[in-house]
Amino acid sequence: MNALNPILDVWCELQCPDCRSALDDVRALRERYGDRLELRLRHFPLEKHKHSFAGAQAAEEAFEQGKGWPYVEKVLSRVEEFDRAGEPFLVEVARELGLDAEEFDTALIDGRHILIVDADQAEGKAIGVTGTPTYVIGGEPLDGGKSQEGLRQRIAEIADRLLAEQP
Repeated sequence: MNALNPILDVWCELQCPDCRSALDDVRALRERYGDRLELRLRHFPLEKHKHSFAGAQAAEEAFEQGKGWPYVEKVLSRVEEFDRAGEPFLVEVARELGLDAEEFDTALIDGRHILIVDADQAEGKAIGVTGTPTYVIGGEPLDGGKSQEGLRQRIAEIADRLLAEQP
């Protein structure tokens, strides 16, 4: 990926129904821009969701094992099941995707991804993220937690402008 490509940070948590609603926008943007727009998952676990911190760590493990976005999408598509089952569900989804489920389990126990999650959450708070999903592109935060309405179009407008400004 070209280091000059615009970056869309997607502040998300895997126990959030609004983040599930945002998946259509994320997929559409990925389809429209391919690798001309870098989509980065950023973690913002919410206290009201008791499994969200584990979900963020599991997502990091999925990215490490090469299936980050498919994992995120699969967990979000079954957010109520995740809500009920908690951490065992995260390992089950890893198994369903052919990932190393034992390694997932170990990662959740040893906390190897906690620093990444903590750093994302701290950065999110510092830039004013208060809920999920929130998008940041070209330095502009867009709060999808209040409404998804028009966000995909707004993100596309900013991405198009940033791509046009590239040397």
